[in-house]
Amino acid sequence: MFDKLEDLVRRFEEIQAELASPQVVNDQARFRKLMKEQNDLSELVDTYNEYKKQKQNVQDSLDILDSESDEEMRELAKEELAESKKNIEELEQKLKILLIPKDPNDDKNVVVEIRAGAGGDEAALFAGELYRMYVKYVEAMRWKIDLIDYNESGIGGVKECVFMVNGQGAYSKLKYESGVHRVQRVPVTESGGRIHTSTATVAIMPEAEEVEVQINPEDCRIDVFRSSGNGGQCVNTTDSAVRLTHIPTGIVISCQDEKSQLKNRDKAMKVLRAKLLELEREKAHDSEAAARKSQVGTGDRSEKIRTYNFPQGRCTDHRIHLTVYNLLDVMNGDLQEFIDALTAADQAERLAEMAGEQ
Repeated sequence: MFDKLEDLVRRFEEIQAELASPQVVNDQARFRKLMKEQNDLSELVDTYNEYKKQKQNVQDSLDILDSESDEEMRELAKEELAESKKNIEELEQKLKILLIPKDPNDDKNVVVEIRAGAGGDEAALFAGELYRMYVKYVEAMRWKIDLIDYNESGIGGVKECVFMVNGQGAYSKLKYESGVHRVQRVPVTESGGRIHTSTATVAIMPEAEEVEVQINPEDCRIDVFRSSGNGGQCVNTTDSAVRLTHIPTGIVISCQDEKSQLKNRDKAMKVLRAKLLELEREKAHDSEAAARKSQVGTGDRSEKIRTYNFPQGRCTDHRIHLTVYNLLDVMNGDLQEFIDALTAADQAERLAEMAGEQ
């Protein structure tokens, strides 16, 4: 581990030297690439430097204990030694986590797709509440939501909605939300007061760059139609809405959020690229499944990941067996406890795998 850390420190110093070079400054593409690499390494290098500082503190404290006869100085050295050893243990664990290969998609924006599942009208109402939950979380993170499509049901629920979340590290936080979300409660449509179980499916897809996914224009059919919705200039008056069909896969994306047909087409293409990238990721995931079964799912849409039980006011994540009893706060976007616990569980699993490979 420490040989690798020393190599990374040397690489960090090389990057700093390159960034000071006029040739690199004048090459904006190269400059941006190096800046990103420097940012990715900076926390690890800072942590390793602190680790070495604490190791030196341990040695200094031991030297004092060997040579010093003054009891007060010896007590101070013992305290310093204990504190430094504790810090070293914490820093070693942090360094192991920082050395875990980073998901290349972690810094990306995400495309989120929510669909009502089993349960009819109640499932559509729950899907609408999940959309609101994610909007609240995104607002708390000071990110931005860009609505792509919003297909309402008759009683105010959502049959399907697609939106993009724009924010630094959005995928790293939201990637564990993919899967089946289950709600247990007495529906507003139920006169007998019986508890029903309904579901909604959430898909989280990293935004794909054009260079990552090449789309042949001849493979796409684009239809335009008039937007539908409540009020607003251009609604029901111009053919600004876009329906994009990718013929090889049969993927259909509709976008009518913008008044401009061009903007709606651009949004639809972003969603298509994300879906095509996700198809490739799913193929890779399926091929690895026989060799490696992940405890923390990040992409299987059929996996039941969480239950929202309203009568008991609890929310349970089935992958890590975490239950909280602040369901109303969760539905208002307080997802951080789940996200932190899922991230920690994923890191622990990957650390165990790395240890097993050594």
